[in-house]
Amino acid sequence: MPGKKVKFTKGELKRQRDAQERYERYLPTLQLKQQQLQLEVRQTESLLYRRRAEIGRIKEDMSAWIGILGDPGVDLVPWVRPKRITTSTANIAGVTIPTLKNVAFPAVDYDLFTTPLWVDSAVREIRNLVGLIAEADIIQEQFKLLSRELQITMQRVNLFEKVKIPECKENIRAIRIYLGDQDTNAVCRSKIAKRKIEQAVVAA
Repeated sequence: MPGKKVKFTKGELKRQRDAQERYERYLPTLQLKQQQLQLEVRQTESLLYRRRAEIGRIKEDMSAWIGILGDPGVDLVPWVRPKRITTSTANIAGVTIPTLKNVAFPAVDYDLFTTPLWVDSAVREIRNLVGLIAEADIIQEQFKLLSRELQITMQRVNLFEKVKIPECKENIRAIRIYLGDQDTNAVCRSKIAKRKIEQAVVAA
């Protein structure tokens, strides 16, 4: 059945052909974007998995010595809390995503003679962990944005492939049949009229 609100005219036939041409011209671009996004989503998901696994390993390693952080004479928080997290943006397959540029920490300033020897290693490990967590958060946002765009693109590809293009083809077929029937009927009417005129001339 033809789509709704289709007029059986030559003008409508041209409009449907033009629409089909537009959909078929734009579809490969959408399909390419879908392929790019699928690749990016897989790569981003894989990177997120690796970062989370790395975070888990570091936390597991830290569990062996985390107890010493309870030393009331040492407060590492001022040295491991980020002073600034710098981000930027990138464009992937038409999607603007955040990227992590740098995690900056304040300078470590303590008395080398009175501070326990383990502090240097602890600060370095915790800073590394904090930086990885910040990176994982950014990657998670990238994955979210790319996945959402992939879903939208897949919906558009399906709409063009399974609805719009077949609908145009069916409308074109129906209009051509109708116009063909109209032409045939017009020819038949013309022949009948001509025959009647000829008969009238003979009878006269």
